[in-house]
Amino acid sequence: MKIISVVGARPNFMKIAPFIRAIENYNKKKNGEIQHILVHTGQHYDVRMSESFFRSLLIPDPDINLEIGSGSHAEQLGNTMIAFEKVLLIHDPDWVVVVGDVNATLACSVIAKRHNKKVCHIEAGLRSGDMTMPEEINRLVTDRLSDLLFTPDKLSSENLLKEGTPANKIEFVGNIMIDTLEFNRDFAAGLQLNTIVEKNIIAASNDVFPLINDNEYGVITLHRPSNVDSPLVFKPVIDFLLNEVTKDMVLLWPIHPRARKQLKSMGMWEKVLAYPMLILLEPLGYHEMLRLNMGARIVFTDSGGLQEECCVLGTPCLTLRWNTERPVTLREHGGVSVLVGNNLDRIREEYHKTIKTVRYPSRPELWDGHTADRIVKILLELS
Repeated sequence: MKIISVVGARPNFMKIAPFIRAIENYNKKKNGEIQHILVHTGQHYDVRMSESFFRSLLIPDPDINLEIGSGSHAEQLGNTMIAFEKVLLIHDPDWVVVVGDVNATLACSVIAKRHNKKVCHIEAGLRSGDMTMPEEINRLVTDRLSDLLFTPDKLSSENLLKEGTPANKIEFVGNIMIDTLEFNRDFAAGLQLNTIVEKNIIAASNDVFPLINDNEYGVITLHRPSNVDSPLVFKPVIDFLLNEVTKDMVLLWPIHPRARKQLKSMGMWEKVLAYPMLILLEPLGYHEMLRLNMGARIVFTDSGGLQEECCVLGTPCLTLRWNTERPVTLREHGGVSVLVGNNLDRIREEYHKTIKTVRYPSRPELWDGHTADRIVKILLELS
């Protein structure tokens, strides 16, 4: 059996690593029965955002790098389709495996089906209901085209059934992101918080930062345009973090390039740097970010992946979005996250409630670290 799997951006890397490991483990037992080709479209081209993740997650170098780079959605989709079609024609796989919801996921699934190749989507069925999100469009189209849909939770399976997907195309296998978390948990736990900060801190006017201890700091990650592109939204959130949250704890902010650019364009960069209780960090590797999550008192995020990790680790999480494609992580479904959007009154209210809560890990069904093994087993049964 020949499989081409596709990654395009950092969220994909954590999902493909256990899949590759499961294939390698199977091949060791069966003398290389599965031929696997890893294609990286190059959607994330920054070293900190891409290459460091390959190294830290022990992902082998891509067999093929399409080097698409940045650009508008149309440019990335079009260029990826053109380049990936050539790969398909040369290698003629039995399956094309796509993960998540980035532009590469959509582009490669479309071209694969145009060439009558079977498509498997890992992390299928997630729905936010927000058609303004590019990721939602990518998910909808990819799921509609796919021959096999691996869902991370039963709510996602129900979404697909409601949309008319035949039940025999849907396989509930669990969350492959949690495979990566469990595989790397012990290593991450051994990292020192203050070493992470010293190594990654962005130079500020005051180079002396407070000692970082477990359960005495918060973590921020913001990158979505709805949160960082408008001064009317971004500035009040920043002021709340600086003027209110830092009275309770140190805040660590591994800053996304988009958020960094917007802080500078809005004239807030120097103001944020001047606050000693808010520490700006460069984008972190997977293990470093996992370690911060393990010890955080609270996480402010608009990242879907962090919602999932917070759920399993038990880290209280305020999700700065009005909707989520991962409702299984919300408190009403037994998780630890609460949606607060970008309304300051709601953020403030939930913040004060959340810092009083007791940390409690929550593990949805089949989030057990063995999702990739189940996926490989099913693909082999269908080959």
